[in-house]
Amino acid sequence: MRMYDIIEKKRNGGELSDTDISEFIKGYTSGSIPDYQASALLMAIYFNGMTAHETSALTFSMAASGDSADLSELGNYTADKHSTGGVGDKTTLIVAPIAAALGLTVAKMSGRGLGHTGGTVDKLEAIPGYKTALKTDEFIAQAKRIGIAVVGQTGNFAPADKKLYALRDVTATVDSIPLIASSIMSKKLASGSKTVVLDVKYGSGAFMKNAQDAEKLAKAMVEIGKRAGRNVAAVISNMDIPLGNKIGNSLEVAEAVEVLSGNAQGDLRELCLTLAAQMYSSATGEKYETAYSKAETVLDSGAAIAKFKEWITAQSGDISFVDNLKDYTSAAEYSEFKAPVGGYISHIATDLVGIASAMLGAGRKKLGDSIDFSAGITLLKKTGDYVESGETLAILQSRGHGFEEAKEKLSKAYEFSSSKPVKAPLIYKIITE
Repeated sequence: MRMYDIIEKKRNGGELSDTDISEFIKGYTSGSIPDYQASALLMAIYFNGMTAHETSALTFSMAASGDSADLSELGNYTADKHSTGGVGDKTTLIVAPIAAALGLTVAKMSGRGLGHTGGTVDKLEAIPGYKTALKTDEFIAQAKRIGIAVVGQTGNFAPADKKLYALRDVTATVDSIPLIASSIMSKKLASGSKTVVLDVKYGSGAFMKNAQDAEKLAKAMVEIGKRAGRNVAAVISNMDIPLGNKIGNSLEVAEAVEVLSGNAQGDLRELCLTLAAQMYSSATGEKYETAYSKAETVLDSGAAIAKFKEWITAQSGDISFVDNLKDYTSAAEYSEFKAPVGGYISHIATDLVGIASAMLGAGRKKLGDSIDFSAGITLLKKTGDYVESGETLAILQSRGHGFEEAKEKLSKAYEFSSSKPVKAPLIYKIITE
C-alpha cells in the first residue's frame, strides 16, 4: 500500500491495519518515507485518534524498530517504573531500593532532565563517583547480584520514537494520547522488564493538566502493556504541587536519603510506597494492601537504605555523603524568597517552580547544557499552608547567578487567598485493567 493510501485512510477516519502501521514505521525509520508524509499521518491521527488495537500495533512496531534488552536471565520478577515527568520527582531513588529489598529486580535505564522537569540520571551524577554507564554484562551481573542497577539510556532503543517525537514537536501533534502512549510504551517494552508501573502525573507541573486526561493516557498505556503480555499498572498522581520539599539534583538526592532513612513523612514517602507496593503486587500477584504493608516494613526497618547504599557503592558512588548531607548539598550562595502578602497559599504553578530552579543552574534549556548539582530550591511552605507577609517561603541556592530571575518566576508561581483551599488527593486512582 502506498503511503498516500495510508494517510487517506486515517484522514477519512478509517482503521489502519497492522501492515499499514508496520510499513509506515519501517519506511519512516529507514528514511524512505519523507517528513511531509509522516507529518500528514500524524495530523490525521491527532484529529481522528486510534483504536486500542491500532495504538498497540504502533507501539509494537516502534519497539521493534531498534534494540531490545534481554533480561530473561534475571528471572520473572524484573520490574521498572516510569514517570511522565514533574518537579521534585526523585521517586526512582527511593522506589528502586524498596522494590529490590522486597525481592524484585530493578534493571532500569533512566533519562536526563530538560526544561522544568528533572532527570534521574542528573540526580545520580550528583553523587560523587557514580557511574551512569555500564557495559551490558556489568549491568546484568549487578542486577542479578544485588537486585538493582540504574544507568543512563544507551543503545538504539525505539529509534522510530526518537524520529517521530522530533517531528511531533514541530508539527503541533505532541498532545495526542495514542501518540504519547505509544512513545512511552515503545521504550518500556524495549527495555525488557516483565512488570512496569507508570506514574502518570497531572496538574500544573505535568504534561497532562487534569486527572481525566491523565486517566485516559493511563488506561491506553495499561492496555498496550496487557496486549504485550506484560504486567502493567498506572498510578495517577497529583503534580499540581511540587513533590517533596526540594528541587535540584543534590537536594533531591538528600531528600531521598531522608525518606529512605525513615526521617521524613509526607507526599514523597506516600507516593514512593504506593509505587513500590504496586510494582510488587503486579509482579507477584500479592494483594495491594499486603504489598503496601511489606513496602512500609522494608522502608522503616532500614532494609531500603541499606539496599540504596549497596546499589550506589556497586556503581562506584561514594556513600559518605549519606552521613554528611549538609555539606553535600551546600552551594556558594543562598537567598530567601518571601511571601508578598499574608494568607493561605492557594496554588503553586509547579512548572514555574521547576523553571526557577533551572534558572539557578539546576536544569538545562537544551540537551548538552551543563548543570550545577548544588543549585536548587527548598520549599518551606506549600499549598494549603498559612503564611504571614514577609515570611520566607523558599530558600534558593546557587553558585552566584540567577537569583533575581528565579525570584521573579516564583512571584508568578504563588497564589494566595483568605480561606484555606481544599486539599487535592495525592493519588487520584490506580489503574490495573
